[in-house]
Amino acid sequence: MTEPVLYEERDDIAIITLNRPHKRNALNEAVIQGLADGIDAATKSADVAAIVLRGADGTLTAGYDLGATIEEPDYVGWTTPYGAKGPKPREGAWDPVRDYQFMHNNVRRFMKIWECPKPVLGEVSGWAVGGATDLVLCCDQLYMASDAHIGYAPSRVFGTPTTMMWIYRLGLEHAKQFLLTGRAIDADTAFRIGLVAHVVEPEALAATIEADAQRFRHIPANQLALNKMLINQAFENMGLRTSQMMGTFFDGVTRHTEEALLWAEDLEERGVRDVVADRDRPWQDYGQRPKG
Repeated sequence: MTEPVLYEERDDIAIITLNRPHKRNALNEAVIQGLADGIDAATKSADVAAIVLRGADGTLTAGYDLGATIEEPDYVGWTTPYGAKGPKPREGAWDPVRDYQFMHNNVRRFMKIWECPKPVLGEVSGWAVGGATDLVLCCDQLYMASDAHIGYAPSRVFGTPTTMMWIYRLGLEHAKQFLLTGRAIDADTAFRIGLVAHVVEPEALAATIEADAQRFRHIPANQLALNKMLINQAFENMGLRTSQMMGTFFDGVTRHTEEALLWAEDLEERGVRDVVADRDRPWQDYGQRPKG
């Protein structure tokens, strides 16, 4: 089995690569933990001035792996840091505390990007959908391929953003525009609304982001860390952590409404591809974009 996350240090930068290309780098336990471990390693390394986060094979990540089952050879069971005595839950029951602790464990690991004292540059290629945005919007700057798309499609059913970075990066009007609809955002739109810092042709994206990451070696590490901490604290003072708590809890609620339970049953019966296609067809985006 290949490593679900690759880690490399060279030329004063660390490169963390999500590496499940056969699943479009969809997020499972191994990928999220590998990401967290990579951020920790880069933070600790004296040879790293900045970090690049990317996905293998032309896609950042398609979000959470909704189709993962224990029969799949690369499946790694999800973990939670929480345990407590209690009655055996009845079939179909939702335990909001366990659910919150489970999802918040993912949020904590995504937020290592936010908390890292070194700049983290996110490389958005191909698709960054759903849970992918919970991860990548924690980066300090985003570089997007001109043919890439980003969006929170679970807004339509089965989710709310857990790290809840949208409102802090976009402001009220655009956050509502794209969170209430779940619409896919192309690169030109993402740049226009301030969601990404740079749009680059796909063939030049990797070289561009690495060159910019290497330039941070010319700024003292303490200066970078203190400026990042100061900027982040301004957003924390606006209630970021409270928004994340509510977003993570609401995510569990939206996955246990009657509509969500019916949608999950449909996933099991018909498969992810067909059910997601039905979700996105009215909006004509993601995999349902008209050809040409």
